[in-house]
Amino acid sequence: MQGTVYKSTGSWYTVKTTGGEVYNCRIKGKFRIKGLKSTNPVAVGDEVEFHVEAIGDETVGIISAIGDRKNYIVRKSVKLSKQIHIIASNIDQVFLLVTVKEPKTYTIFIDRFLATAEAYDIPAVLLFNKVDIYDEEALEEVLYLISIYREIGYNCMEISAKTGKNLDRVKDLMKGKTSMFAGHSGVGKSTLINAIAPELNLRTSAISEQHLQGQHTTTFAEMYDLEIGARIIDTPGIRGFGMVDMEKDEIGDYFPEILALKADCKFNNCLHLDEPRCAVKEALEKDEISWSRYRSYVQMVTGEEDTYRMDNYEG
Repeated sequence: MQGTVYKSTGSWYTVKTTGGEVYNCRIKGKFRIKGLKSTNPVAVGDEVEFHVEAIGDETVGIISAIGDRKNYIVRKSVKLSKQIHIIASNIDQVFLLVTVKEPKTYTIFIDRFLATAEAYDIPAVLLFNKVDIYDEEALEEVLYLISIYREIGYNCMEISAKTGKNLDRVKDLMKGKTSMFAGHSGVGKSTLINAIAPELNLRTSAISEQHLQGQHTTTFAEMYDLEIGARIIDTPGIRGFGMVDMEKDEIGDYFPEILALKADCKFNNCLHLDEPRCAVKEALEKDEISWSRYRSYVQMVTGEEDTYRMDNYEG
């Protein structure tokens, strides 16, 4: 039998067939996918082959094979630094929710997430949420960030999950596609998904007053079929987002504005740090590319991102 993984809890997998039947499945033995050192060999969005076995009074699906992935998005494993955790696979687009306060999403996090999406060939859309509660200063920061990312070519939207601002535009982008929603805890993913698809009635939590961060309401990634003719993958809130599987000399390729200037540098292996006649540094001095984006790039190249966590980063 064949089906799609809709939920993964690490040991059990919810698999739905094309006919709409749902099975609780486990993995047959231990297997790795093409040497990928992942803490979860099967991820939400995977197409799998399985057969059904009777174990006691239960009917259990046994996953025996995983189909080729067109893409996937990963982060570093929280507990095993040398391994990765696949958040989801076979994604048509990812929506990154950004808030400038309660909690604040720093540009280093946005840039690392976008670089990962570029590396795995997943179109990304930035949703600036909670614009209904912002004061004038916060709204100016939103407009400033939007100007940076639109200039690069990213689709950016001001939204409010609570008032419904621009949610129809988000729904239009989702129709007929599998979309992943991601962001820090507390940025309003569950509230937004409930506004888009009230039939799901996902649990939400209030912001922690002590840390102005969200309480984790999503423990595992899970995919849902929506009445609007779309599929959505809800993910756990992400605090840190360490880069994986990227060599120093290729990181710039995942920054579109840096990639566009690469051929104009004196050296074809230019890292855009201290090299002479660097087109990226020249553009930076002319304010033709964003300083915050360049700072994120440098931190990734020098490895500073390995120590990054949302709750200890002040830059």
